[in-house]
Amino acid sequence: MRNLLRILAGLLAIGVIVLPVVAVLNGWIGVERFPFRRLRIEGELNPGDAAEVRATLAPLTRRGFFATDLHKAQAALSTLPWVAHAEVRKRWPDEIDVKVDAQRPFAYWGKSQLVSDKGLLFPRNDGMVLPKGMPQLDGDPRNVADVLALYAKSRELFAATGIGVNTLAQDRRGSWNMVLSDGTQVVIGRNDAEARIERFAGLMPRLVAQQGRPLQRADLRYTNGFALVWSGAPAAGDRKPGAAKPAAPETTPAPALPAPLPLPTPIAFNADTSRIPFHVPLMAYRIS
Repeated sequence: MRNLLRILAGLLAIGVIVLPVVAVLNGWIGVERFPFRRLRIEGELNPGDAAEVRATLAPLTRRGFFATDLHKAQAALSTLPWVAHAEVRKRWPDEIDVKVDAQRPFAYWGKSQLVSDKGLLFPRNDGMVLPKGMPQLDGDPRNVADVLALYAKSRELFAATGIGVNTLAQDRRGSWNMVLSDGTQVVIGRNDAEARIERFAGLMPRLVAQQGRPLQRADLRYTNGFALVWSGAPAAGDRKPGAAKPAAPETTPAPALPAPLPLPTPIAFNADTSRIPFHVPLMAYRIS
């Protein structure tokens, strides 16, 4: 009797495993009987992101609840450039749940891209809700880490002056250029960029105080000085960088300067505070 019960239990276990497979193969529990009717998306999304998730999953979920491959669905979502991580689950009887972690923009990159807080480039789409105060960065996409590193160092060096770094770019020749939050254009050059910025940032407050007028442009490519253009002063010709000595500072007392422009609130790179809140409620979409 016991042997018979064991045999029956074994056959039942085999049936539980085999029957669903046979049923799927024969279409017994296909899309006609167990279709997905709801798509539930959880995440901080921009306008249009939910529609893109729906369009990506629609062809992969047509086979119904039991035949849909969640691994393929998750892999398809992960290929979207704005998606950092995605999880896909089924919820009985007719719902598929998606949790999406979107790339968090840290800065503009070039004309049509963004760079995330993890140093990854992704497209800038129309309708994106972006935080204010993001810097404008540019350069060879292969050198994103170098651009971010120099930006972080530059912002740190200028922080003591109450001035932010709005723009940092590296051209095809490897030469660096910068625009500060007070509008000053800074030509850095190719070599020793960090050392040049550090020297200039340390002297800039004193130079501005001595002149008593805003600085428009600074060329740091000189061996032992800077070429400076001041507001309202004639430009000093287009001299090529060389071993020029800095001009002697004026000793006339400078008038009181206005309060420095407020430092923008850029997001700290690779820090917890860099998480950008896109407050989007949980959305449910019906798959047709």
